[in-house]
Amino acid sequence: MTQNSASKLLNGDTVHRTKQDKKAGGNGFVKNHCLFQQKRYRRPAEKNHHASCTSLYKKPFVESFEETPLLVAVLTYMGYGILTIFGYLRDFLRDWKFEKCHLAREREEQKDFVPLYQDFENFYTRNLYMRIRDNWNRPIHSVPGAKMDLVERVTPDYNWTFEHTGKVLKDVINMGSYNYLGFAENTGTCADAASECTVKYGVGVCSSRQETGNLDKHEELEKLVARFLGVESSMVFGMGFATNSMNIPALMGKGCLILSDELNHASLVLGARLSGATIRVFKHNNMQSLEKLLWDAVVHGQPRTHRPWKKILILVEGIYSMEGSIVRLPEIIALKKKYKAYLYLDEAHSIGALGPRGRGVVDYFGLDPCDIDIMMGTFTKSFGSAGGYIGGKKDLVDYLRLHSHSAVYATSMSPPITQQIITSMKCIMGEDGTTLGQERLCQLSENTTYFRRRLHEMGFIIYGNNDSPVVPLMLYMPAKIGAFGREMLKRNIGTVVVGFPATPIIESRARFCVSAAHTREMLDTALNAISEVGDLLQLKYSRKNRHGREGTDLFSYLESHQD
Repeated sequence: MTQNSASKLLNGDTVHRTKQDKKAGGNGFVKNHCLFQQKRYRRPAEKNHHASCTSLYKKPFVESFEETPLLVAVLTYMGYGILTIFGYLRDFLRDWKFEKCHLAREREEQKDFVPLYQDFENFYTRNLYMRIRDNWNRPIHSVPGAKMDLVERVTPDYNWTFEHTGKVLKDVINMGSYNYLGFAENTGTCADAASECTVKYGVGVCSSRQETGNLDKHEELEKLVARFLGVESSMVFGMGFATNSMNIPALMGKGCLILSDELNHASLVLGARLSGATIRVFKHNNMQSLEKLLWDAVVHGQPRTHRPWKKILILVEGIYSMEGSIVRLPEIIALKKKYKAYLYLDEAHSIGALGPRGRGVVDYFGLDPCDIDIMMGTFTKSFGSAGGYIGGKKDLVDYLRLHSHSAVYATSMSPPITQQIITSMKCIMGEDGTTLGQERLCQLSENTTYFRRRLHEMGFIIYGNNDSPVVPLMLYMPAKIGAFGREMLKRNIGTVVVGFPATPIIESRARFCVSAAHTREMLDTALNAISEVGDLLQLKYSRKNRHGREGTDLFSYLESHQD
């Protein structure tokens, strides 16, 4: 982010001076806030500073969003500009048949039709994405656990097509999967229980829940999920994405208002759009922005008629998967109660990964589950399975059983998938008679803290909350997206690199997902490789260097990157 720092000073933020007692310049503001605002970095020495809203929090809440250095931002824009110019040049060559284009294009006989493909997305895919396409969709030849085997492939035509060589890359350390608690495995109690369930029930159900697809395993799982969340009732679905996109339209409609965080997942955005409700977006984790929208909605009502909104629903996530940030839930609940709104909480990444009992962001903050009207989550991350759930009041769940498209039309959850969730959830709850679940929760917390601390010390800019197992490491420049992924794979580390449109166009990043299955040796191996590649590609952008000093201008940044 490269906006003027002064315009982003929100309540509770203060500008502090550096050790040299010189005020930081345009890109050098350092924020002190217990609830960190967007794209700012907070110095560890100042973690104990609190704002007036800290009375809602039972422990420090620290997030890091260091601002993009000005030089890096300029070079990133220049990089995209050069790529765009060459892209248009290559399109010119393709139009004149000097270069072959393998991508889908309008046929000659359809030249008078309305274009089927969107122009910019198609241009981006042809000329930018295709250059680094080899970093995605890599075939995996094993269980995607802490380590995995990858099928080796080569491309004869610059990433347009791929051919398998027949070789397998063995024991690649997996730093990209959402396997937070390590339950994605083919041995152990979960795998054994799923295997036994497959023998008894088969793999598929071939019917919806409302017809002949309602198994006793489904009802057992729903009762377990309700008990795990601490709510009256719950309902499970076969697909996590559809849990959001198909249930929000069942709850909201015309005359309703949805207030959505600007960084919400695509499933939440799609569900909101399908509902037909009015949608207004507030800045990420910004309570001032949210309260302003709530105040306007209550005071002014609907446009033109000024009638009261039928319902006001706040849509947020527990952990934001591209930012690594945690929702400021205590403040949102306070605002929800103040303005009599409803709250929809998506815990896809936080359930099982946060809280002393692994019960998500509600457990993490020590809040009452009854304060959240609709609790949503998925089983695709911490539980090593598939599907999603909705939890809340019994009246809410009974209503969704009749009106949710995902419940009425979709095939019900596969029996072995259901059993995998039941077994892993009981393990987390300690109902399997062991302490394995609690040990994994503790291991995940320790691994997250260690991994984030080491990356900070190395000088990388990383985003998110200190307790979030999702760790985005900023790459920025387009050429470094592909280079980072390839160099890490050379060192036997599997990583996920992310760029536009999943992120803002100048905020490309590598996203690491820490797991309880990672040993300290694995993390050290990965960290050494990251540091080596970081030096090779000049990725250590942070002004806070290893000795705790902070550069305040462009010259100190350049000096810190000299050999």
